[in-house]
Amino acid sequence: MAVEQLSLKHGLYAGSFDPPTTGHLWVIERGANLFDELHVAVAVNPDKKSSFTPSERVEMLEDMTKDLGNVTVSDFENIYTVRYAEELGCGFMLRGLRNARDLDDEQTLVAMNRNIAPEIETAFLSGPDDLLRVSSSAIKSMIGPEGWENEVQPYVSNLVLNALKQRFTTEKLN
Repeated sequence: MAVEQLSLKHGLYAGSFDPPTTGHLWVIERGANLFDELHVAVAVNPDKKSSFTPSERVEMLEDMTKDLGNVTVSDFENIYTVRYAEELGCGFMLRGLRNARDLDDEQTLVAMNRNIAPEIETAFLSGPDDLLRVSSSAIKSMIGPEGWENEVQPYVSNLVLNALKQRFTTEKLN
């Protein structure tokens, strides 16, 4: 795709979002303020065991972002994220950072993405202190003990909490 076809006003925020958290929503809300259009995309990795299907995660994200008029949600697989950004006409990929380890991992991806599509930039947002420990993996690790719903609730939307309850009332997430 030619550089002139990419829009610096369009961003892509991609992730597994399994499940989507308030940390993800924080990045999405700020991204919606940064870009004219923000595409949120569920990346499907067939080698990774997910708790929710791609369509379930898209539905959760659509519900979480329903009040953000410039946000669209989709899913993709079998294509590099940076190539998906190209397909959508995005000039930026948006990433959230929680800590130095995230930054180190992301810088490696940025270097690889620049080799594939040098015209696409990556923008980083560092979350507020109260969200720095929130991750999908942390949420899943909290499920099981008595009262887990109360502990998880501050970190997910009501729709996500209900989906977690429905899916994992009798089993612990892997």
